[in-house]
Amino acid sequence: MSLPPVLISEEAIRDRVAELGAQLSADYADKGNLVMIGVLKGSFIFLADLARRMSIPRTIEFIAVSSYGRGSKSTGAVRLVMDVRGNIEGRHVLIVEDIVDTGHTLKYLIGVLEAHRPASIRTCALLHKAESAEVDVDIDYVGFGIADEWVVGYGLDYAERDRTLPYIGIVTPDDR
Repeated sequence: MSLPPVLISEEAIRDRVAELGAQLSADYADKGNLVMIGVLKGSFIFLADLARRMSIPRTIEFIAVSSYGRGSKSTGAVRLVMDVRGNIEGRHVLIVEDIVDTGHTLKYLIGVLEAHRPASIRTCALLHKAESAEVDVDIDYVGFGIADEWVVGYGLDYAERDRTLPYIGIVTPDDR
């Protein structure tokens, strides 16, 4: 089985993550300890690299949701698998996502986290498929806009494959 063709190179990702880290550090410089909430499993590599590129106090939390089931298309029905464990009440929160396509998951997560009464909630996604949007949701920080293609690598997977590729590649789910 050959490797997926490169859509976004390892170098381009590294450079963009550094830019995002600098921007977030500037934007949150006077806000105290930022709570970065990574959406499992896909965001773990992006979250780790982003957090290491920031110069402000930060805490890492995770949340897990499911919306894909066993297929290659989101069902639109999102369910919470694991909530944050730490107290985020009165704290500034940044949701860190690997990819936003339909917007259902991010909209759901914002609702779940609002119930914890944070001081603010902002969003950061490595990838955004704007043409796939089905619900209106704001993404405050975006790494890259991409077309409506199935992508893997840098945390993203297809059937748990290719998640650890150092770049973003394109796959055709039927071929995997």
